[in-house]
Amino acid sequence: MKKIIFGLLLALFILPVKANEGMWFLMHIERLNYVDMQKMGLQLTPEEIYSVNNSSLKDAIVQFGGGCTAEIISDKGLVLTNHHCGYGAIAELSTAENDYLNNGFWAQNHEEEMKPESLSVRFFVRMDDVSKRILGQVNDEMTEDEREAAINKEIAKIQKENDEGGKYTVSVKSFYNGNEFYYFVYEDYNDVRLVGTPPKSIGKFGGDTDNWEWPRHTGDFALFRVYADQDGNPAEYSEDNVPLNPKHHLPTSIKGFKENDFAMILGYPGRTNRWMPSGGIEQNVEYAYPAWVEASRTSMDVMEKYMSEDAQVNLDYASSYAGIANYWKNRQGMIDALKQHKTAKSKRKAERKFKRWAKKNEDGKYKNVMSVINDYYDNTNEISRHNNYMSIMLRSKLATIPYRVGQTMEYYAEQNEAKQAELMPRIKTQVTRLYDGLHMPLEKDLLAAQLHLYSEKAENIAPMVKEIADENGNTIEAWTTYINQSIDNSIFKSEKEVNEFLDNPDAEVLAKDPLYLLSNDLLKRYRYKSDEQKAWDDKFKRAYRLMVKGMRLQNPDKKYYPDANSTLRLTYGKVISLPEDETNDAKYNYYTTLKGTVAKYQPGDDEFDMPKKLIELYENKDFGQYADEDGYLPVNFLTDNDITGGNSGSPVLNGNGELIGLAFDGNIEAMAGDVIFDDELQRTISVDIRYVLFLIDKYAGATHIIDELTLVK
Repeated sequence: MKKIIFGLLLALFILPVKANEGMWFLMHIERLNYVDMQKMGLQLTPEEIYSVNNSSLKDAIVQFGGGCTAEIISDKGLVLTNHHCGYGAIAELSTAENDYLNNGFWAQNHEEEMKPESLSVRFFVRMDDVSKRILGQVNDEMTEDEREAAINKEIAKIQKENDEGGKYTVSVKSFYNGNEFYYFVYEDYNDVRLVGTPPKSIGKFGGDTDNWEWPRHTGDFALFRVYADQDGNPAEYSEDNVPLNPKHHLPTSIKGFKENDFAMILGYPGRTNRWMPSGGIEQNVEYAYPAWVEASRTSMDVMEKYMSEDAQVNLDYASSYAGIANYWKNRQGMIDALKQHKTAKSKRKAERKFKRWAKKNEDGKYKNVMSVINDYYDNTNEISRHNNYMSIMLRSKLATIPYRVGQTMEYYAEQNEAKQAELMPRIKTQVTRLYDGLHMPLEKDLLAAQLHLYSEKAENIAPMVKEIADENGNTIEAWTTYINQSIDNSIFKSEKEVNEFLDNPDAEVLAKDPLYLLSNDLLKRYRYKSDEQKAWDDKFKRAYRLMVKGMRLQNPDKKYYPDANSTLRLTYGKVISLPEDETNDAKYNYYTTLKGTVAKYQPGDDEFDMPKKLIELYENKDFGQYADEDGYLPVNFLTDNDITGGNSGSPVLNGNGELIGLAFDGNIEAMAGDVIFDDELQRTISVDIRYVLFLIDKYAGATHIIDELTLVK
């Protein structure tokens, strides 16, 4: 009897993945997850979730704009995603006279739907495992460069074999740090148009203050539409294009849900590092993330000054600012959470177990893995700090435009007149795009502030930056003066000056341009690696790959899922509360209501202002068919799904595959989730689909959109 009990305990130990943990491949659901999902409330078959030959849920999930998720919710190609995912497109279409970002927009028909300059959605067609094929091309005697070259050669073959003559985009990706490989086939649609968006005071209600916090009261959604040619194929924008008739669209449930109801999310999570060892966590907490936070705050301070003074500047920089602000708070939350949960300590404990296993393992190649990894982090701590300061600085357009345009101009200046005439239209188009919306006073102050911070805080800085700081004094005033003088003497000070150079190119003038020299210096330093660092990198890559392989061999019966890398995944769990919060207006702490939204209302405040009509609808309790059975209007809710950045806009589905919400955030308490999953605190914050429909119907009066949906009552 004792032996049986010990066996049960051992089984529990080696299968520690909780029901709600994991970002799973759809093709593995039947083998790894289906029984658990059925027990929790799933009513669909695996074939209804993922099928290559028949329509399934995966056909309604798209990657939106390259960095978010969206879903198809009608048979006319209607796309639902987060307001913050569509933020850049909405801002691009806005002007000071027609400010859709701040005032909202609702197309009354297809003709009024607006096309942003560049926006696409990507449909997932199929995937397959090519691990044996690719790993059959490499061996342990290869250097990392040789290994990478052999893998890339085979990847090129796989892509060509599966793209059907260019019809599809094929991506082969590495998983488990180079221990497995899968290919993914996609179909891209580039004609995507804005259908509707609430005003920012709804779509971004709570602003940076509420970001990553619970309770939330945000209507974070926007609507777009996919267009295709007359045969339903991808096509560039044309007035002749028609709304796409998709293979599958999600039915929309207004039945509501209760705590502990099943919930699953399909989407494109961007990046997790669940295998990251203790040394990497400590490097992030002590070196990389603090630099990111400080540099981001520096950029935000400069941008806020100019954005508050000019409505057009505010629109032009709205998307850039939102992206910086989001990750500024994220990185600070990561620092706090990783320290609070002592994540590095728990990782070290697992690493000690691994080292004991490695010593006993017959294959001696795992024995020194952890020491190589720890040495790498010890040797690259300051490099990581430097690179994070620089990576934020290089978001400044003035830091990168001279290099990006100048490299092309350098080649252009060397060509004969015929070749220059051929190149000029393309270069001028590039220049117009890069300078569009650029506010030079803001850019000058931004670059000066970042250069001051970088030269003051980082080690082994770019040579030209060090020389300037030493000669002029490393103060913000000195940097401001230097940048102003450089712009005055630069051909990059305006689009007009660049175009004048193209009309009369002079390679010597370009070679002496102060902004071109500075931009080149920054980019060259950012990409530079010493021979010593390259050697560390090679040893580290091999050791990390062996660590992951060894840890999986150490516990062979555990159910594993790969780190997120912007490929389609499914996560499942349930609707669930956090510990009670006295600031929440709801009866239970797994949802919020419009009452709580109105309670946060602060007239004129940039983050907590509200449209008067929304307040009137609340006061009149004019909720239509979207009120909960208890009479309140739901706004946001919580589940314990395992998501990360890139899942923004992902559909939250009930056991029947019906849309109940739209994921848009996580909670600050579980900010360490990209590195280690917290079963108790990990939460996904979503917009209740009933609030979305209420805003479309009762607030915007866009009933024609409601009529387009498949409602489940």
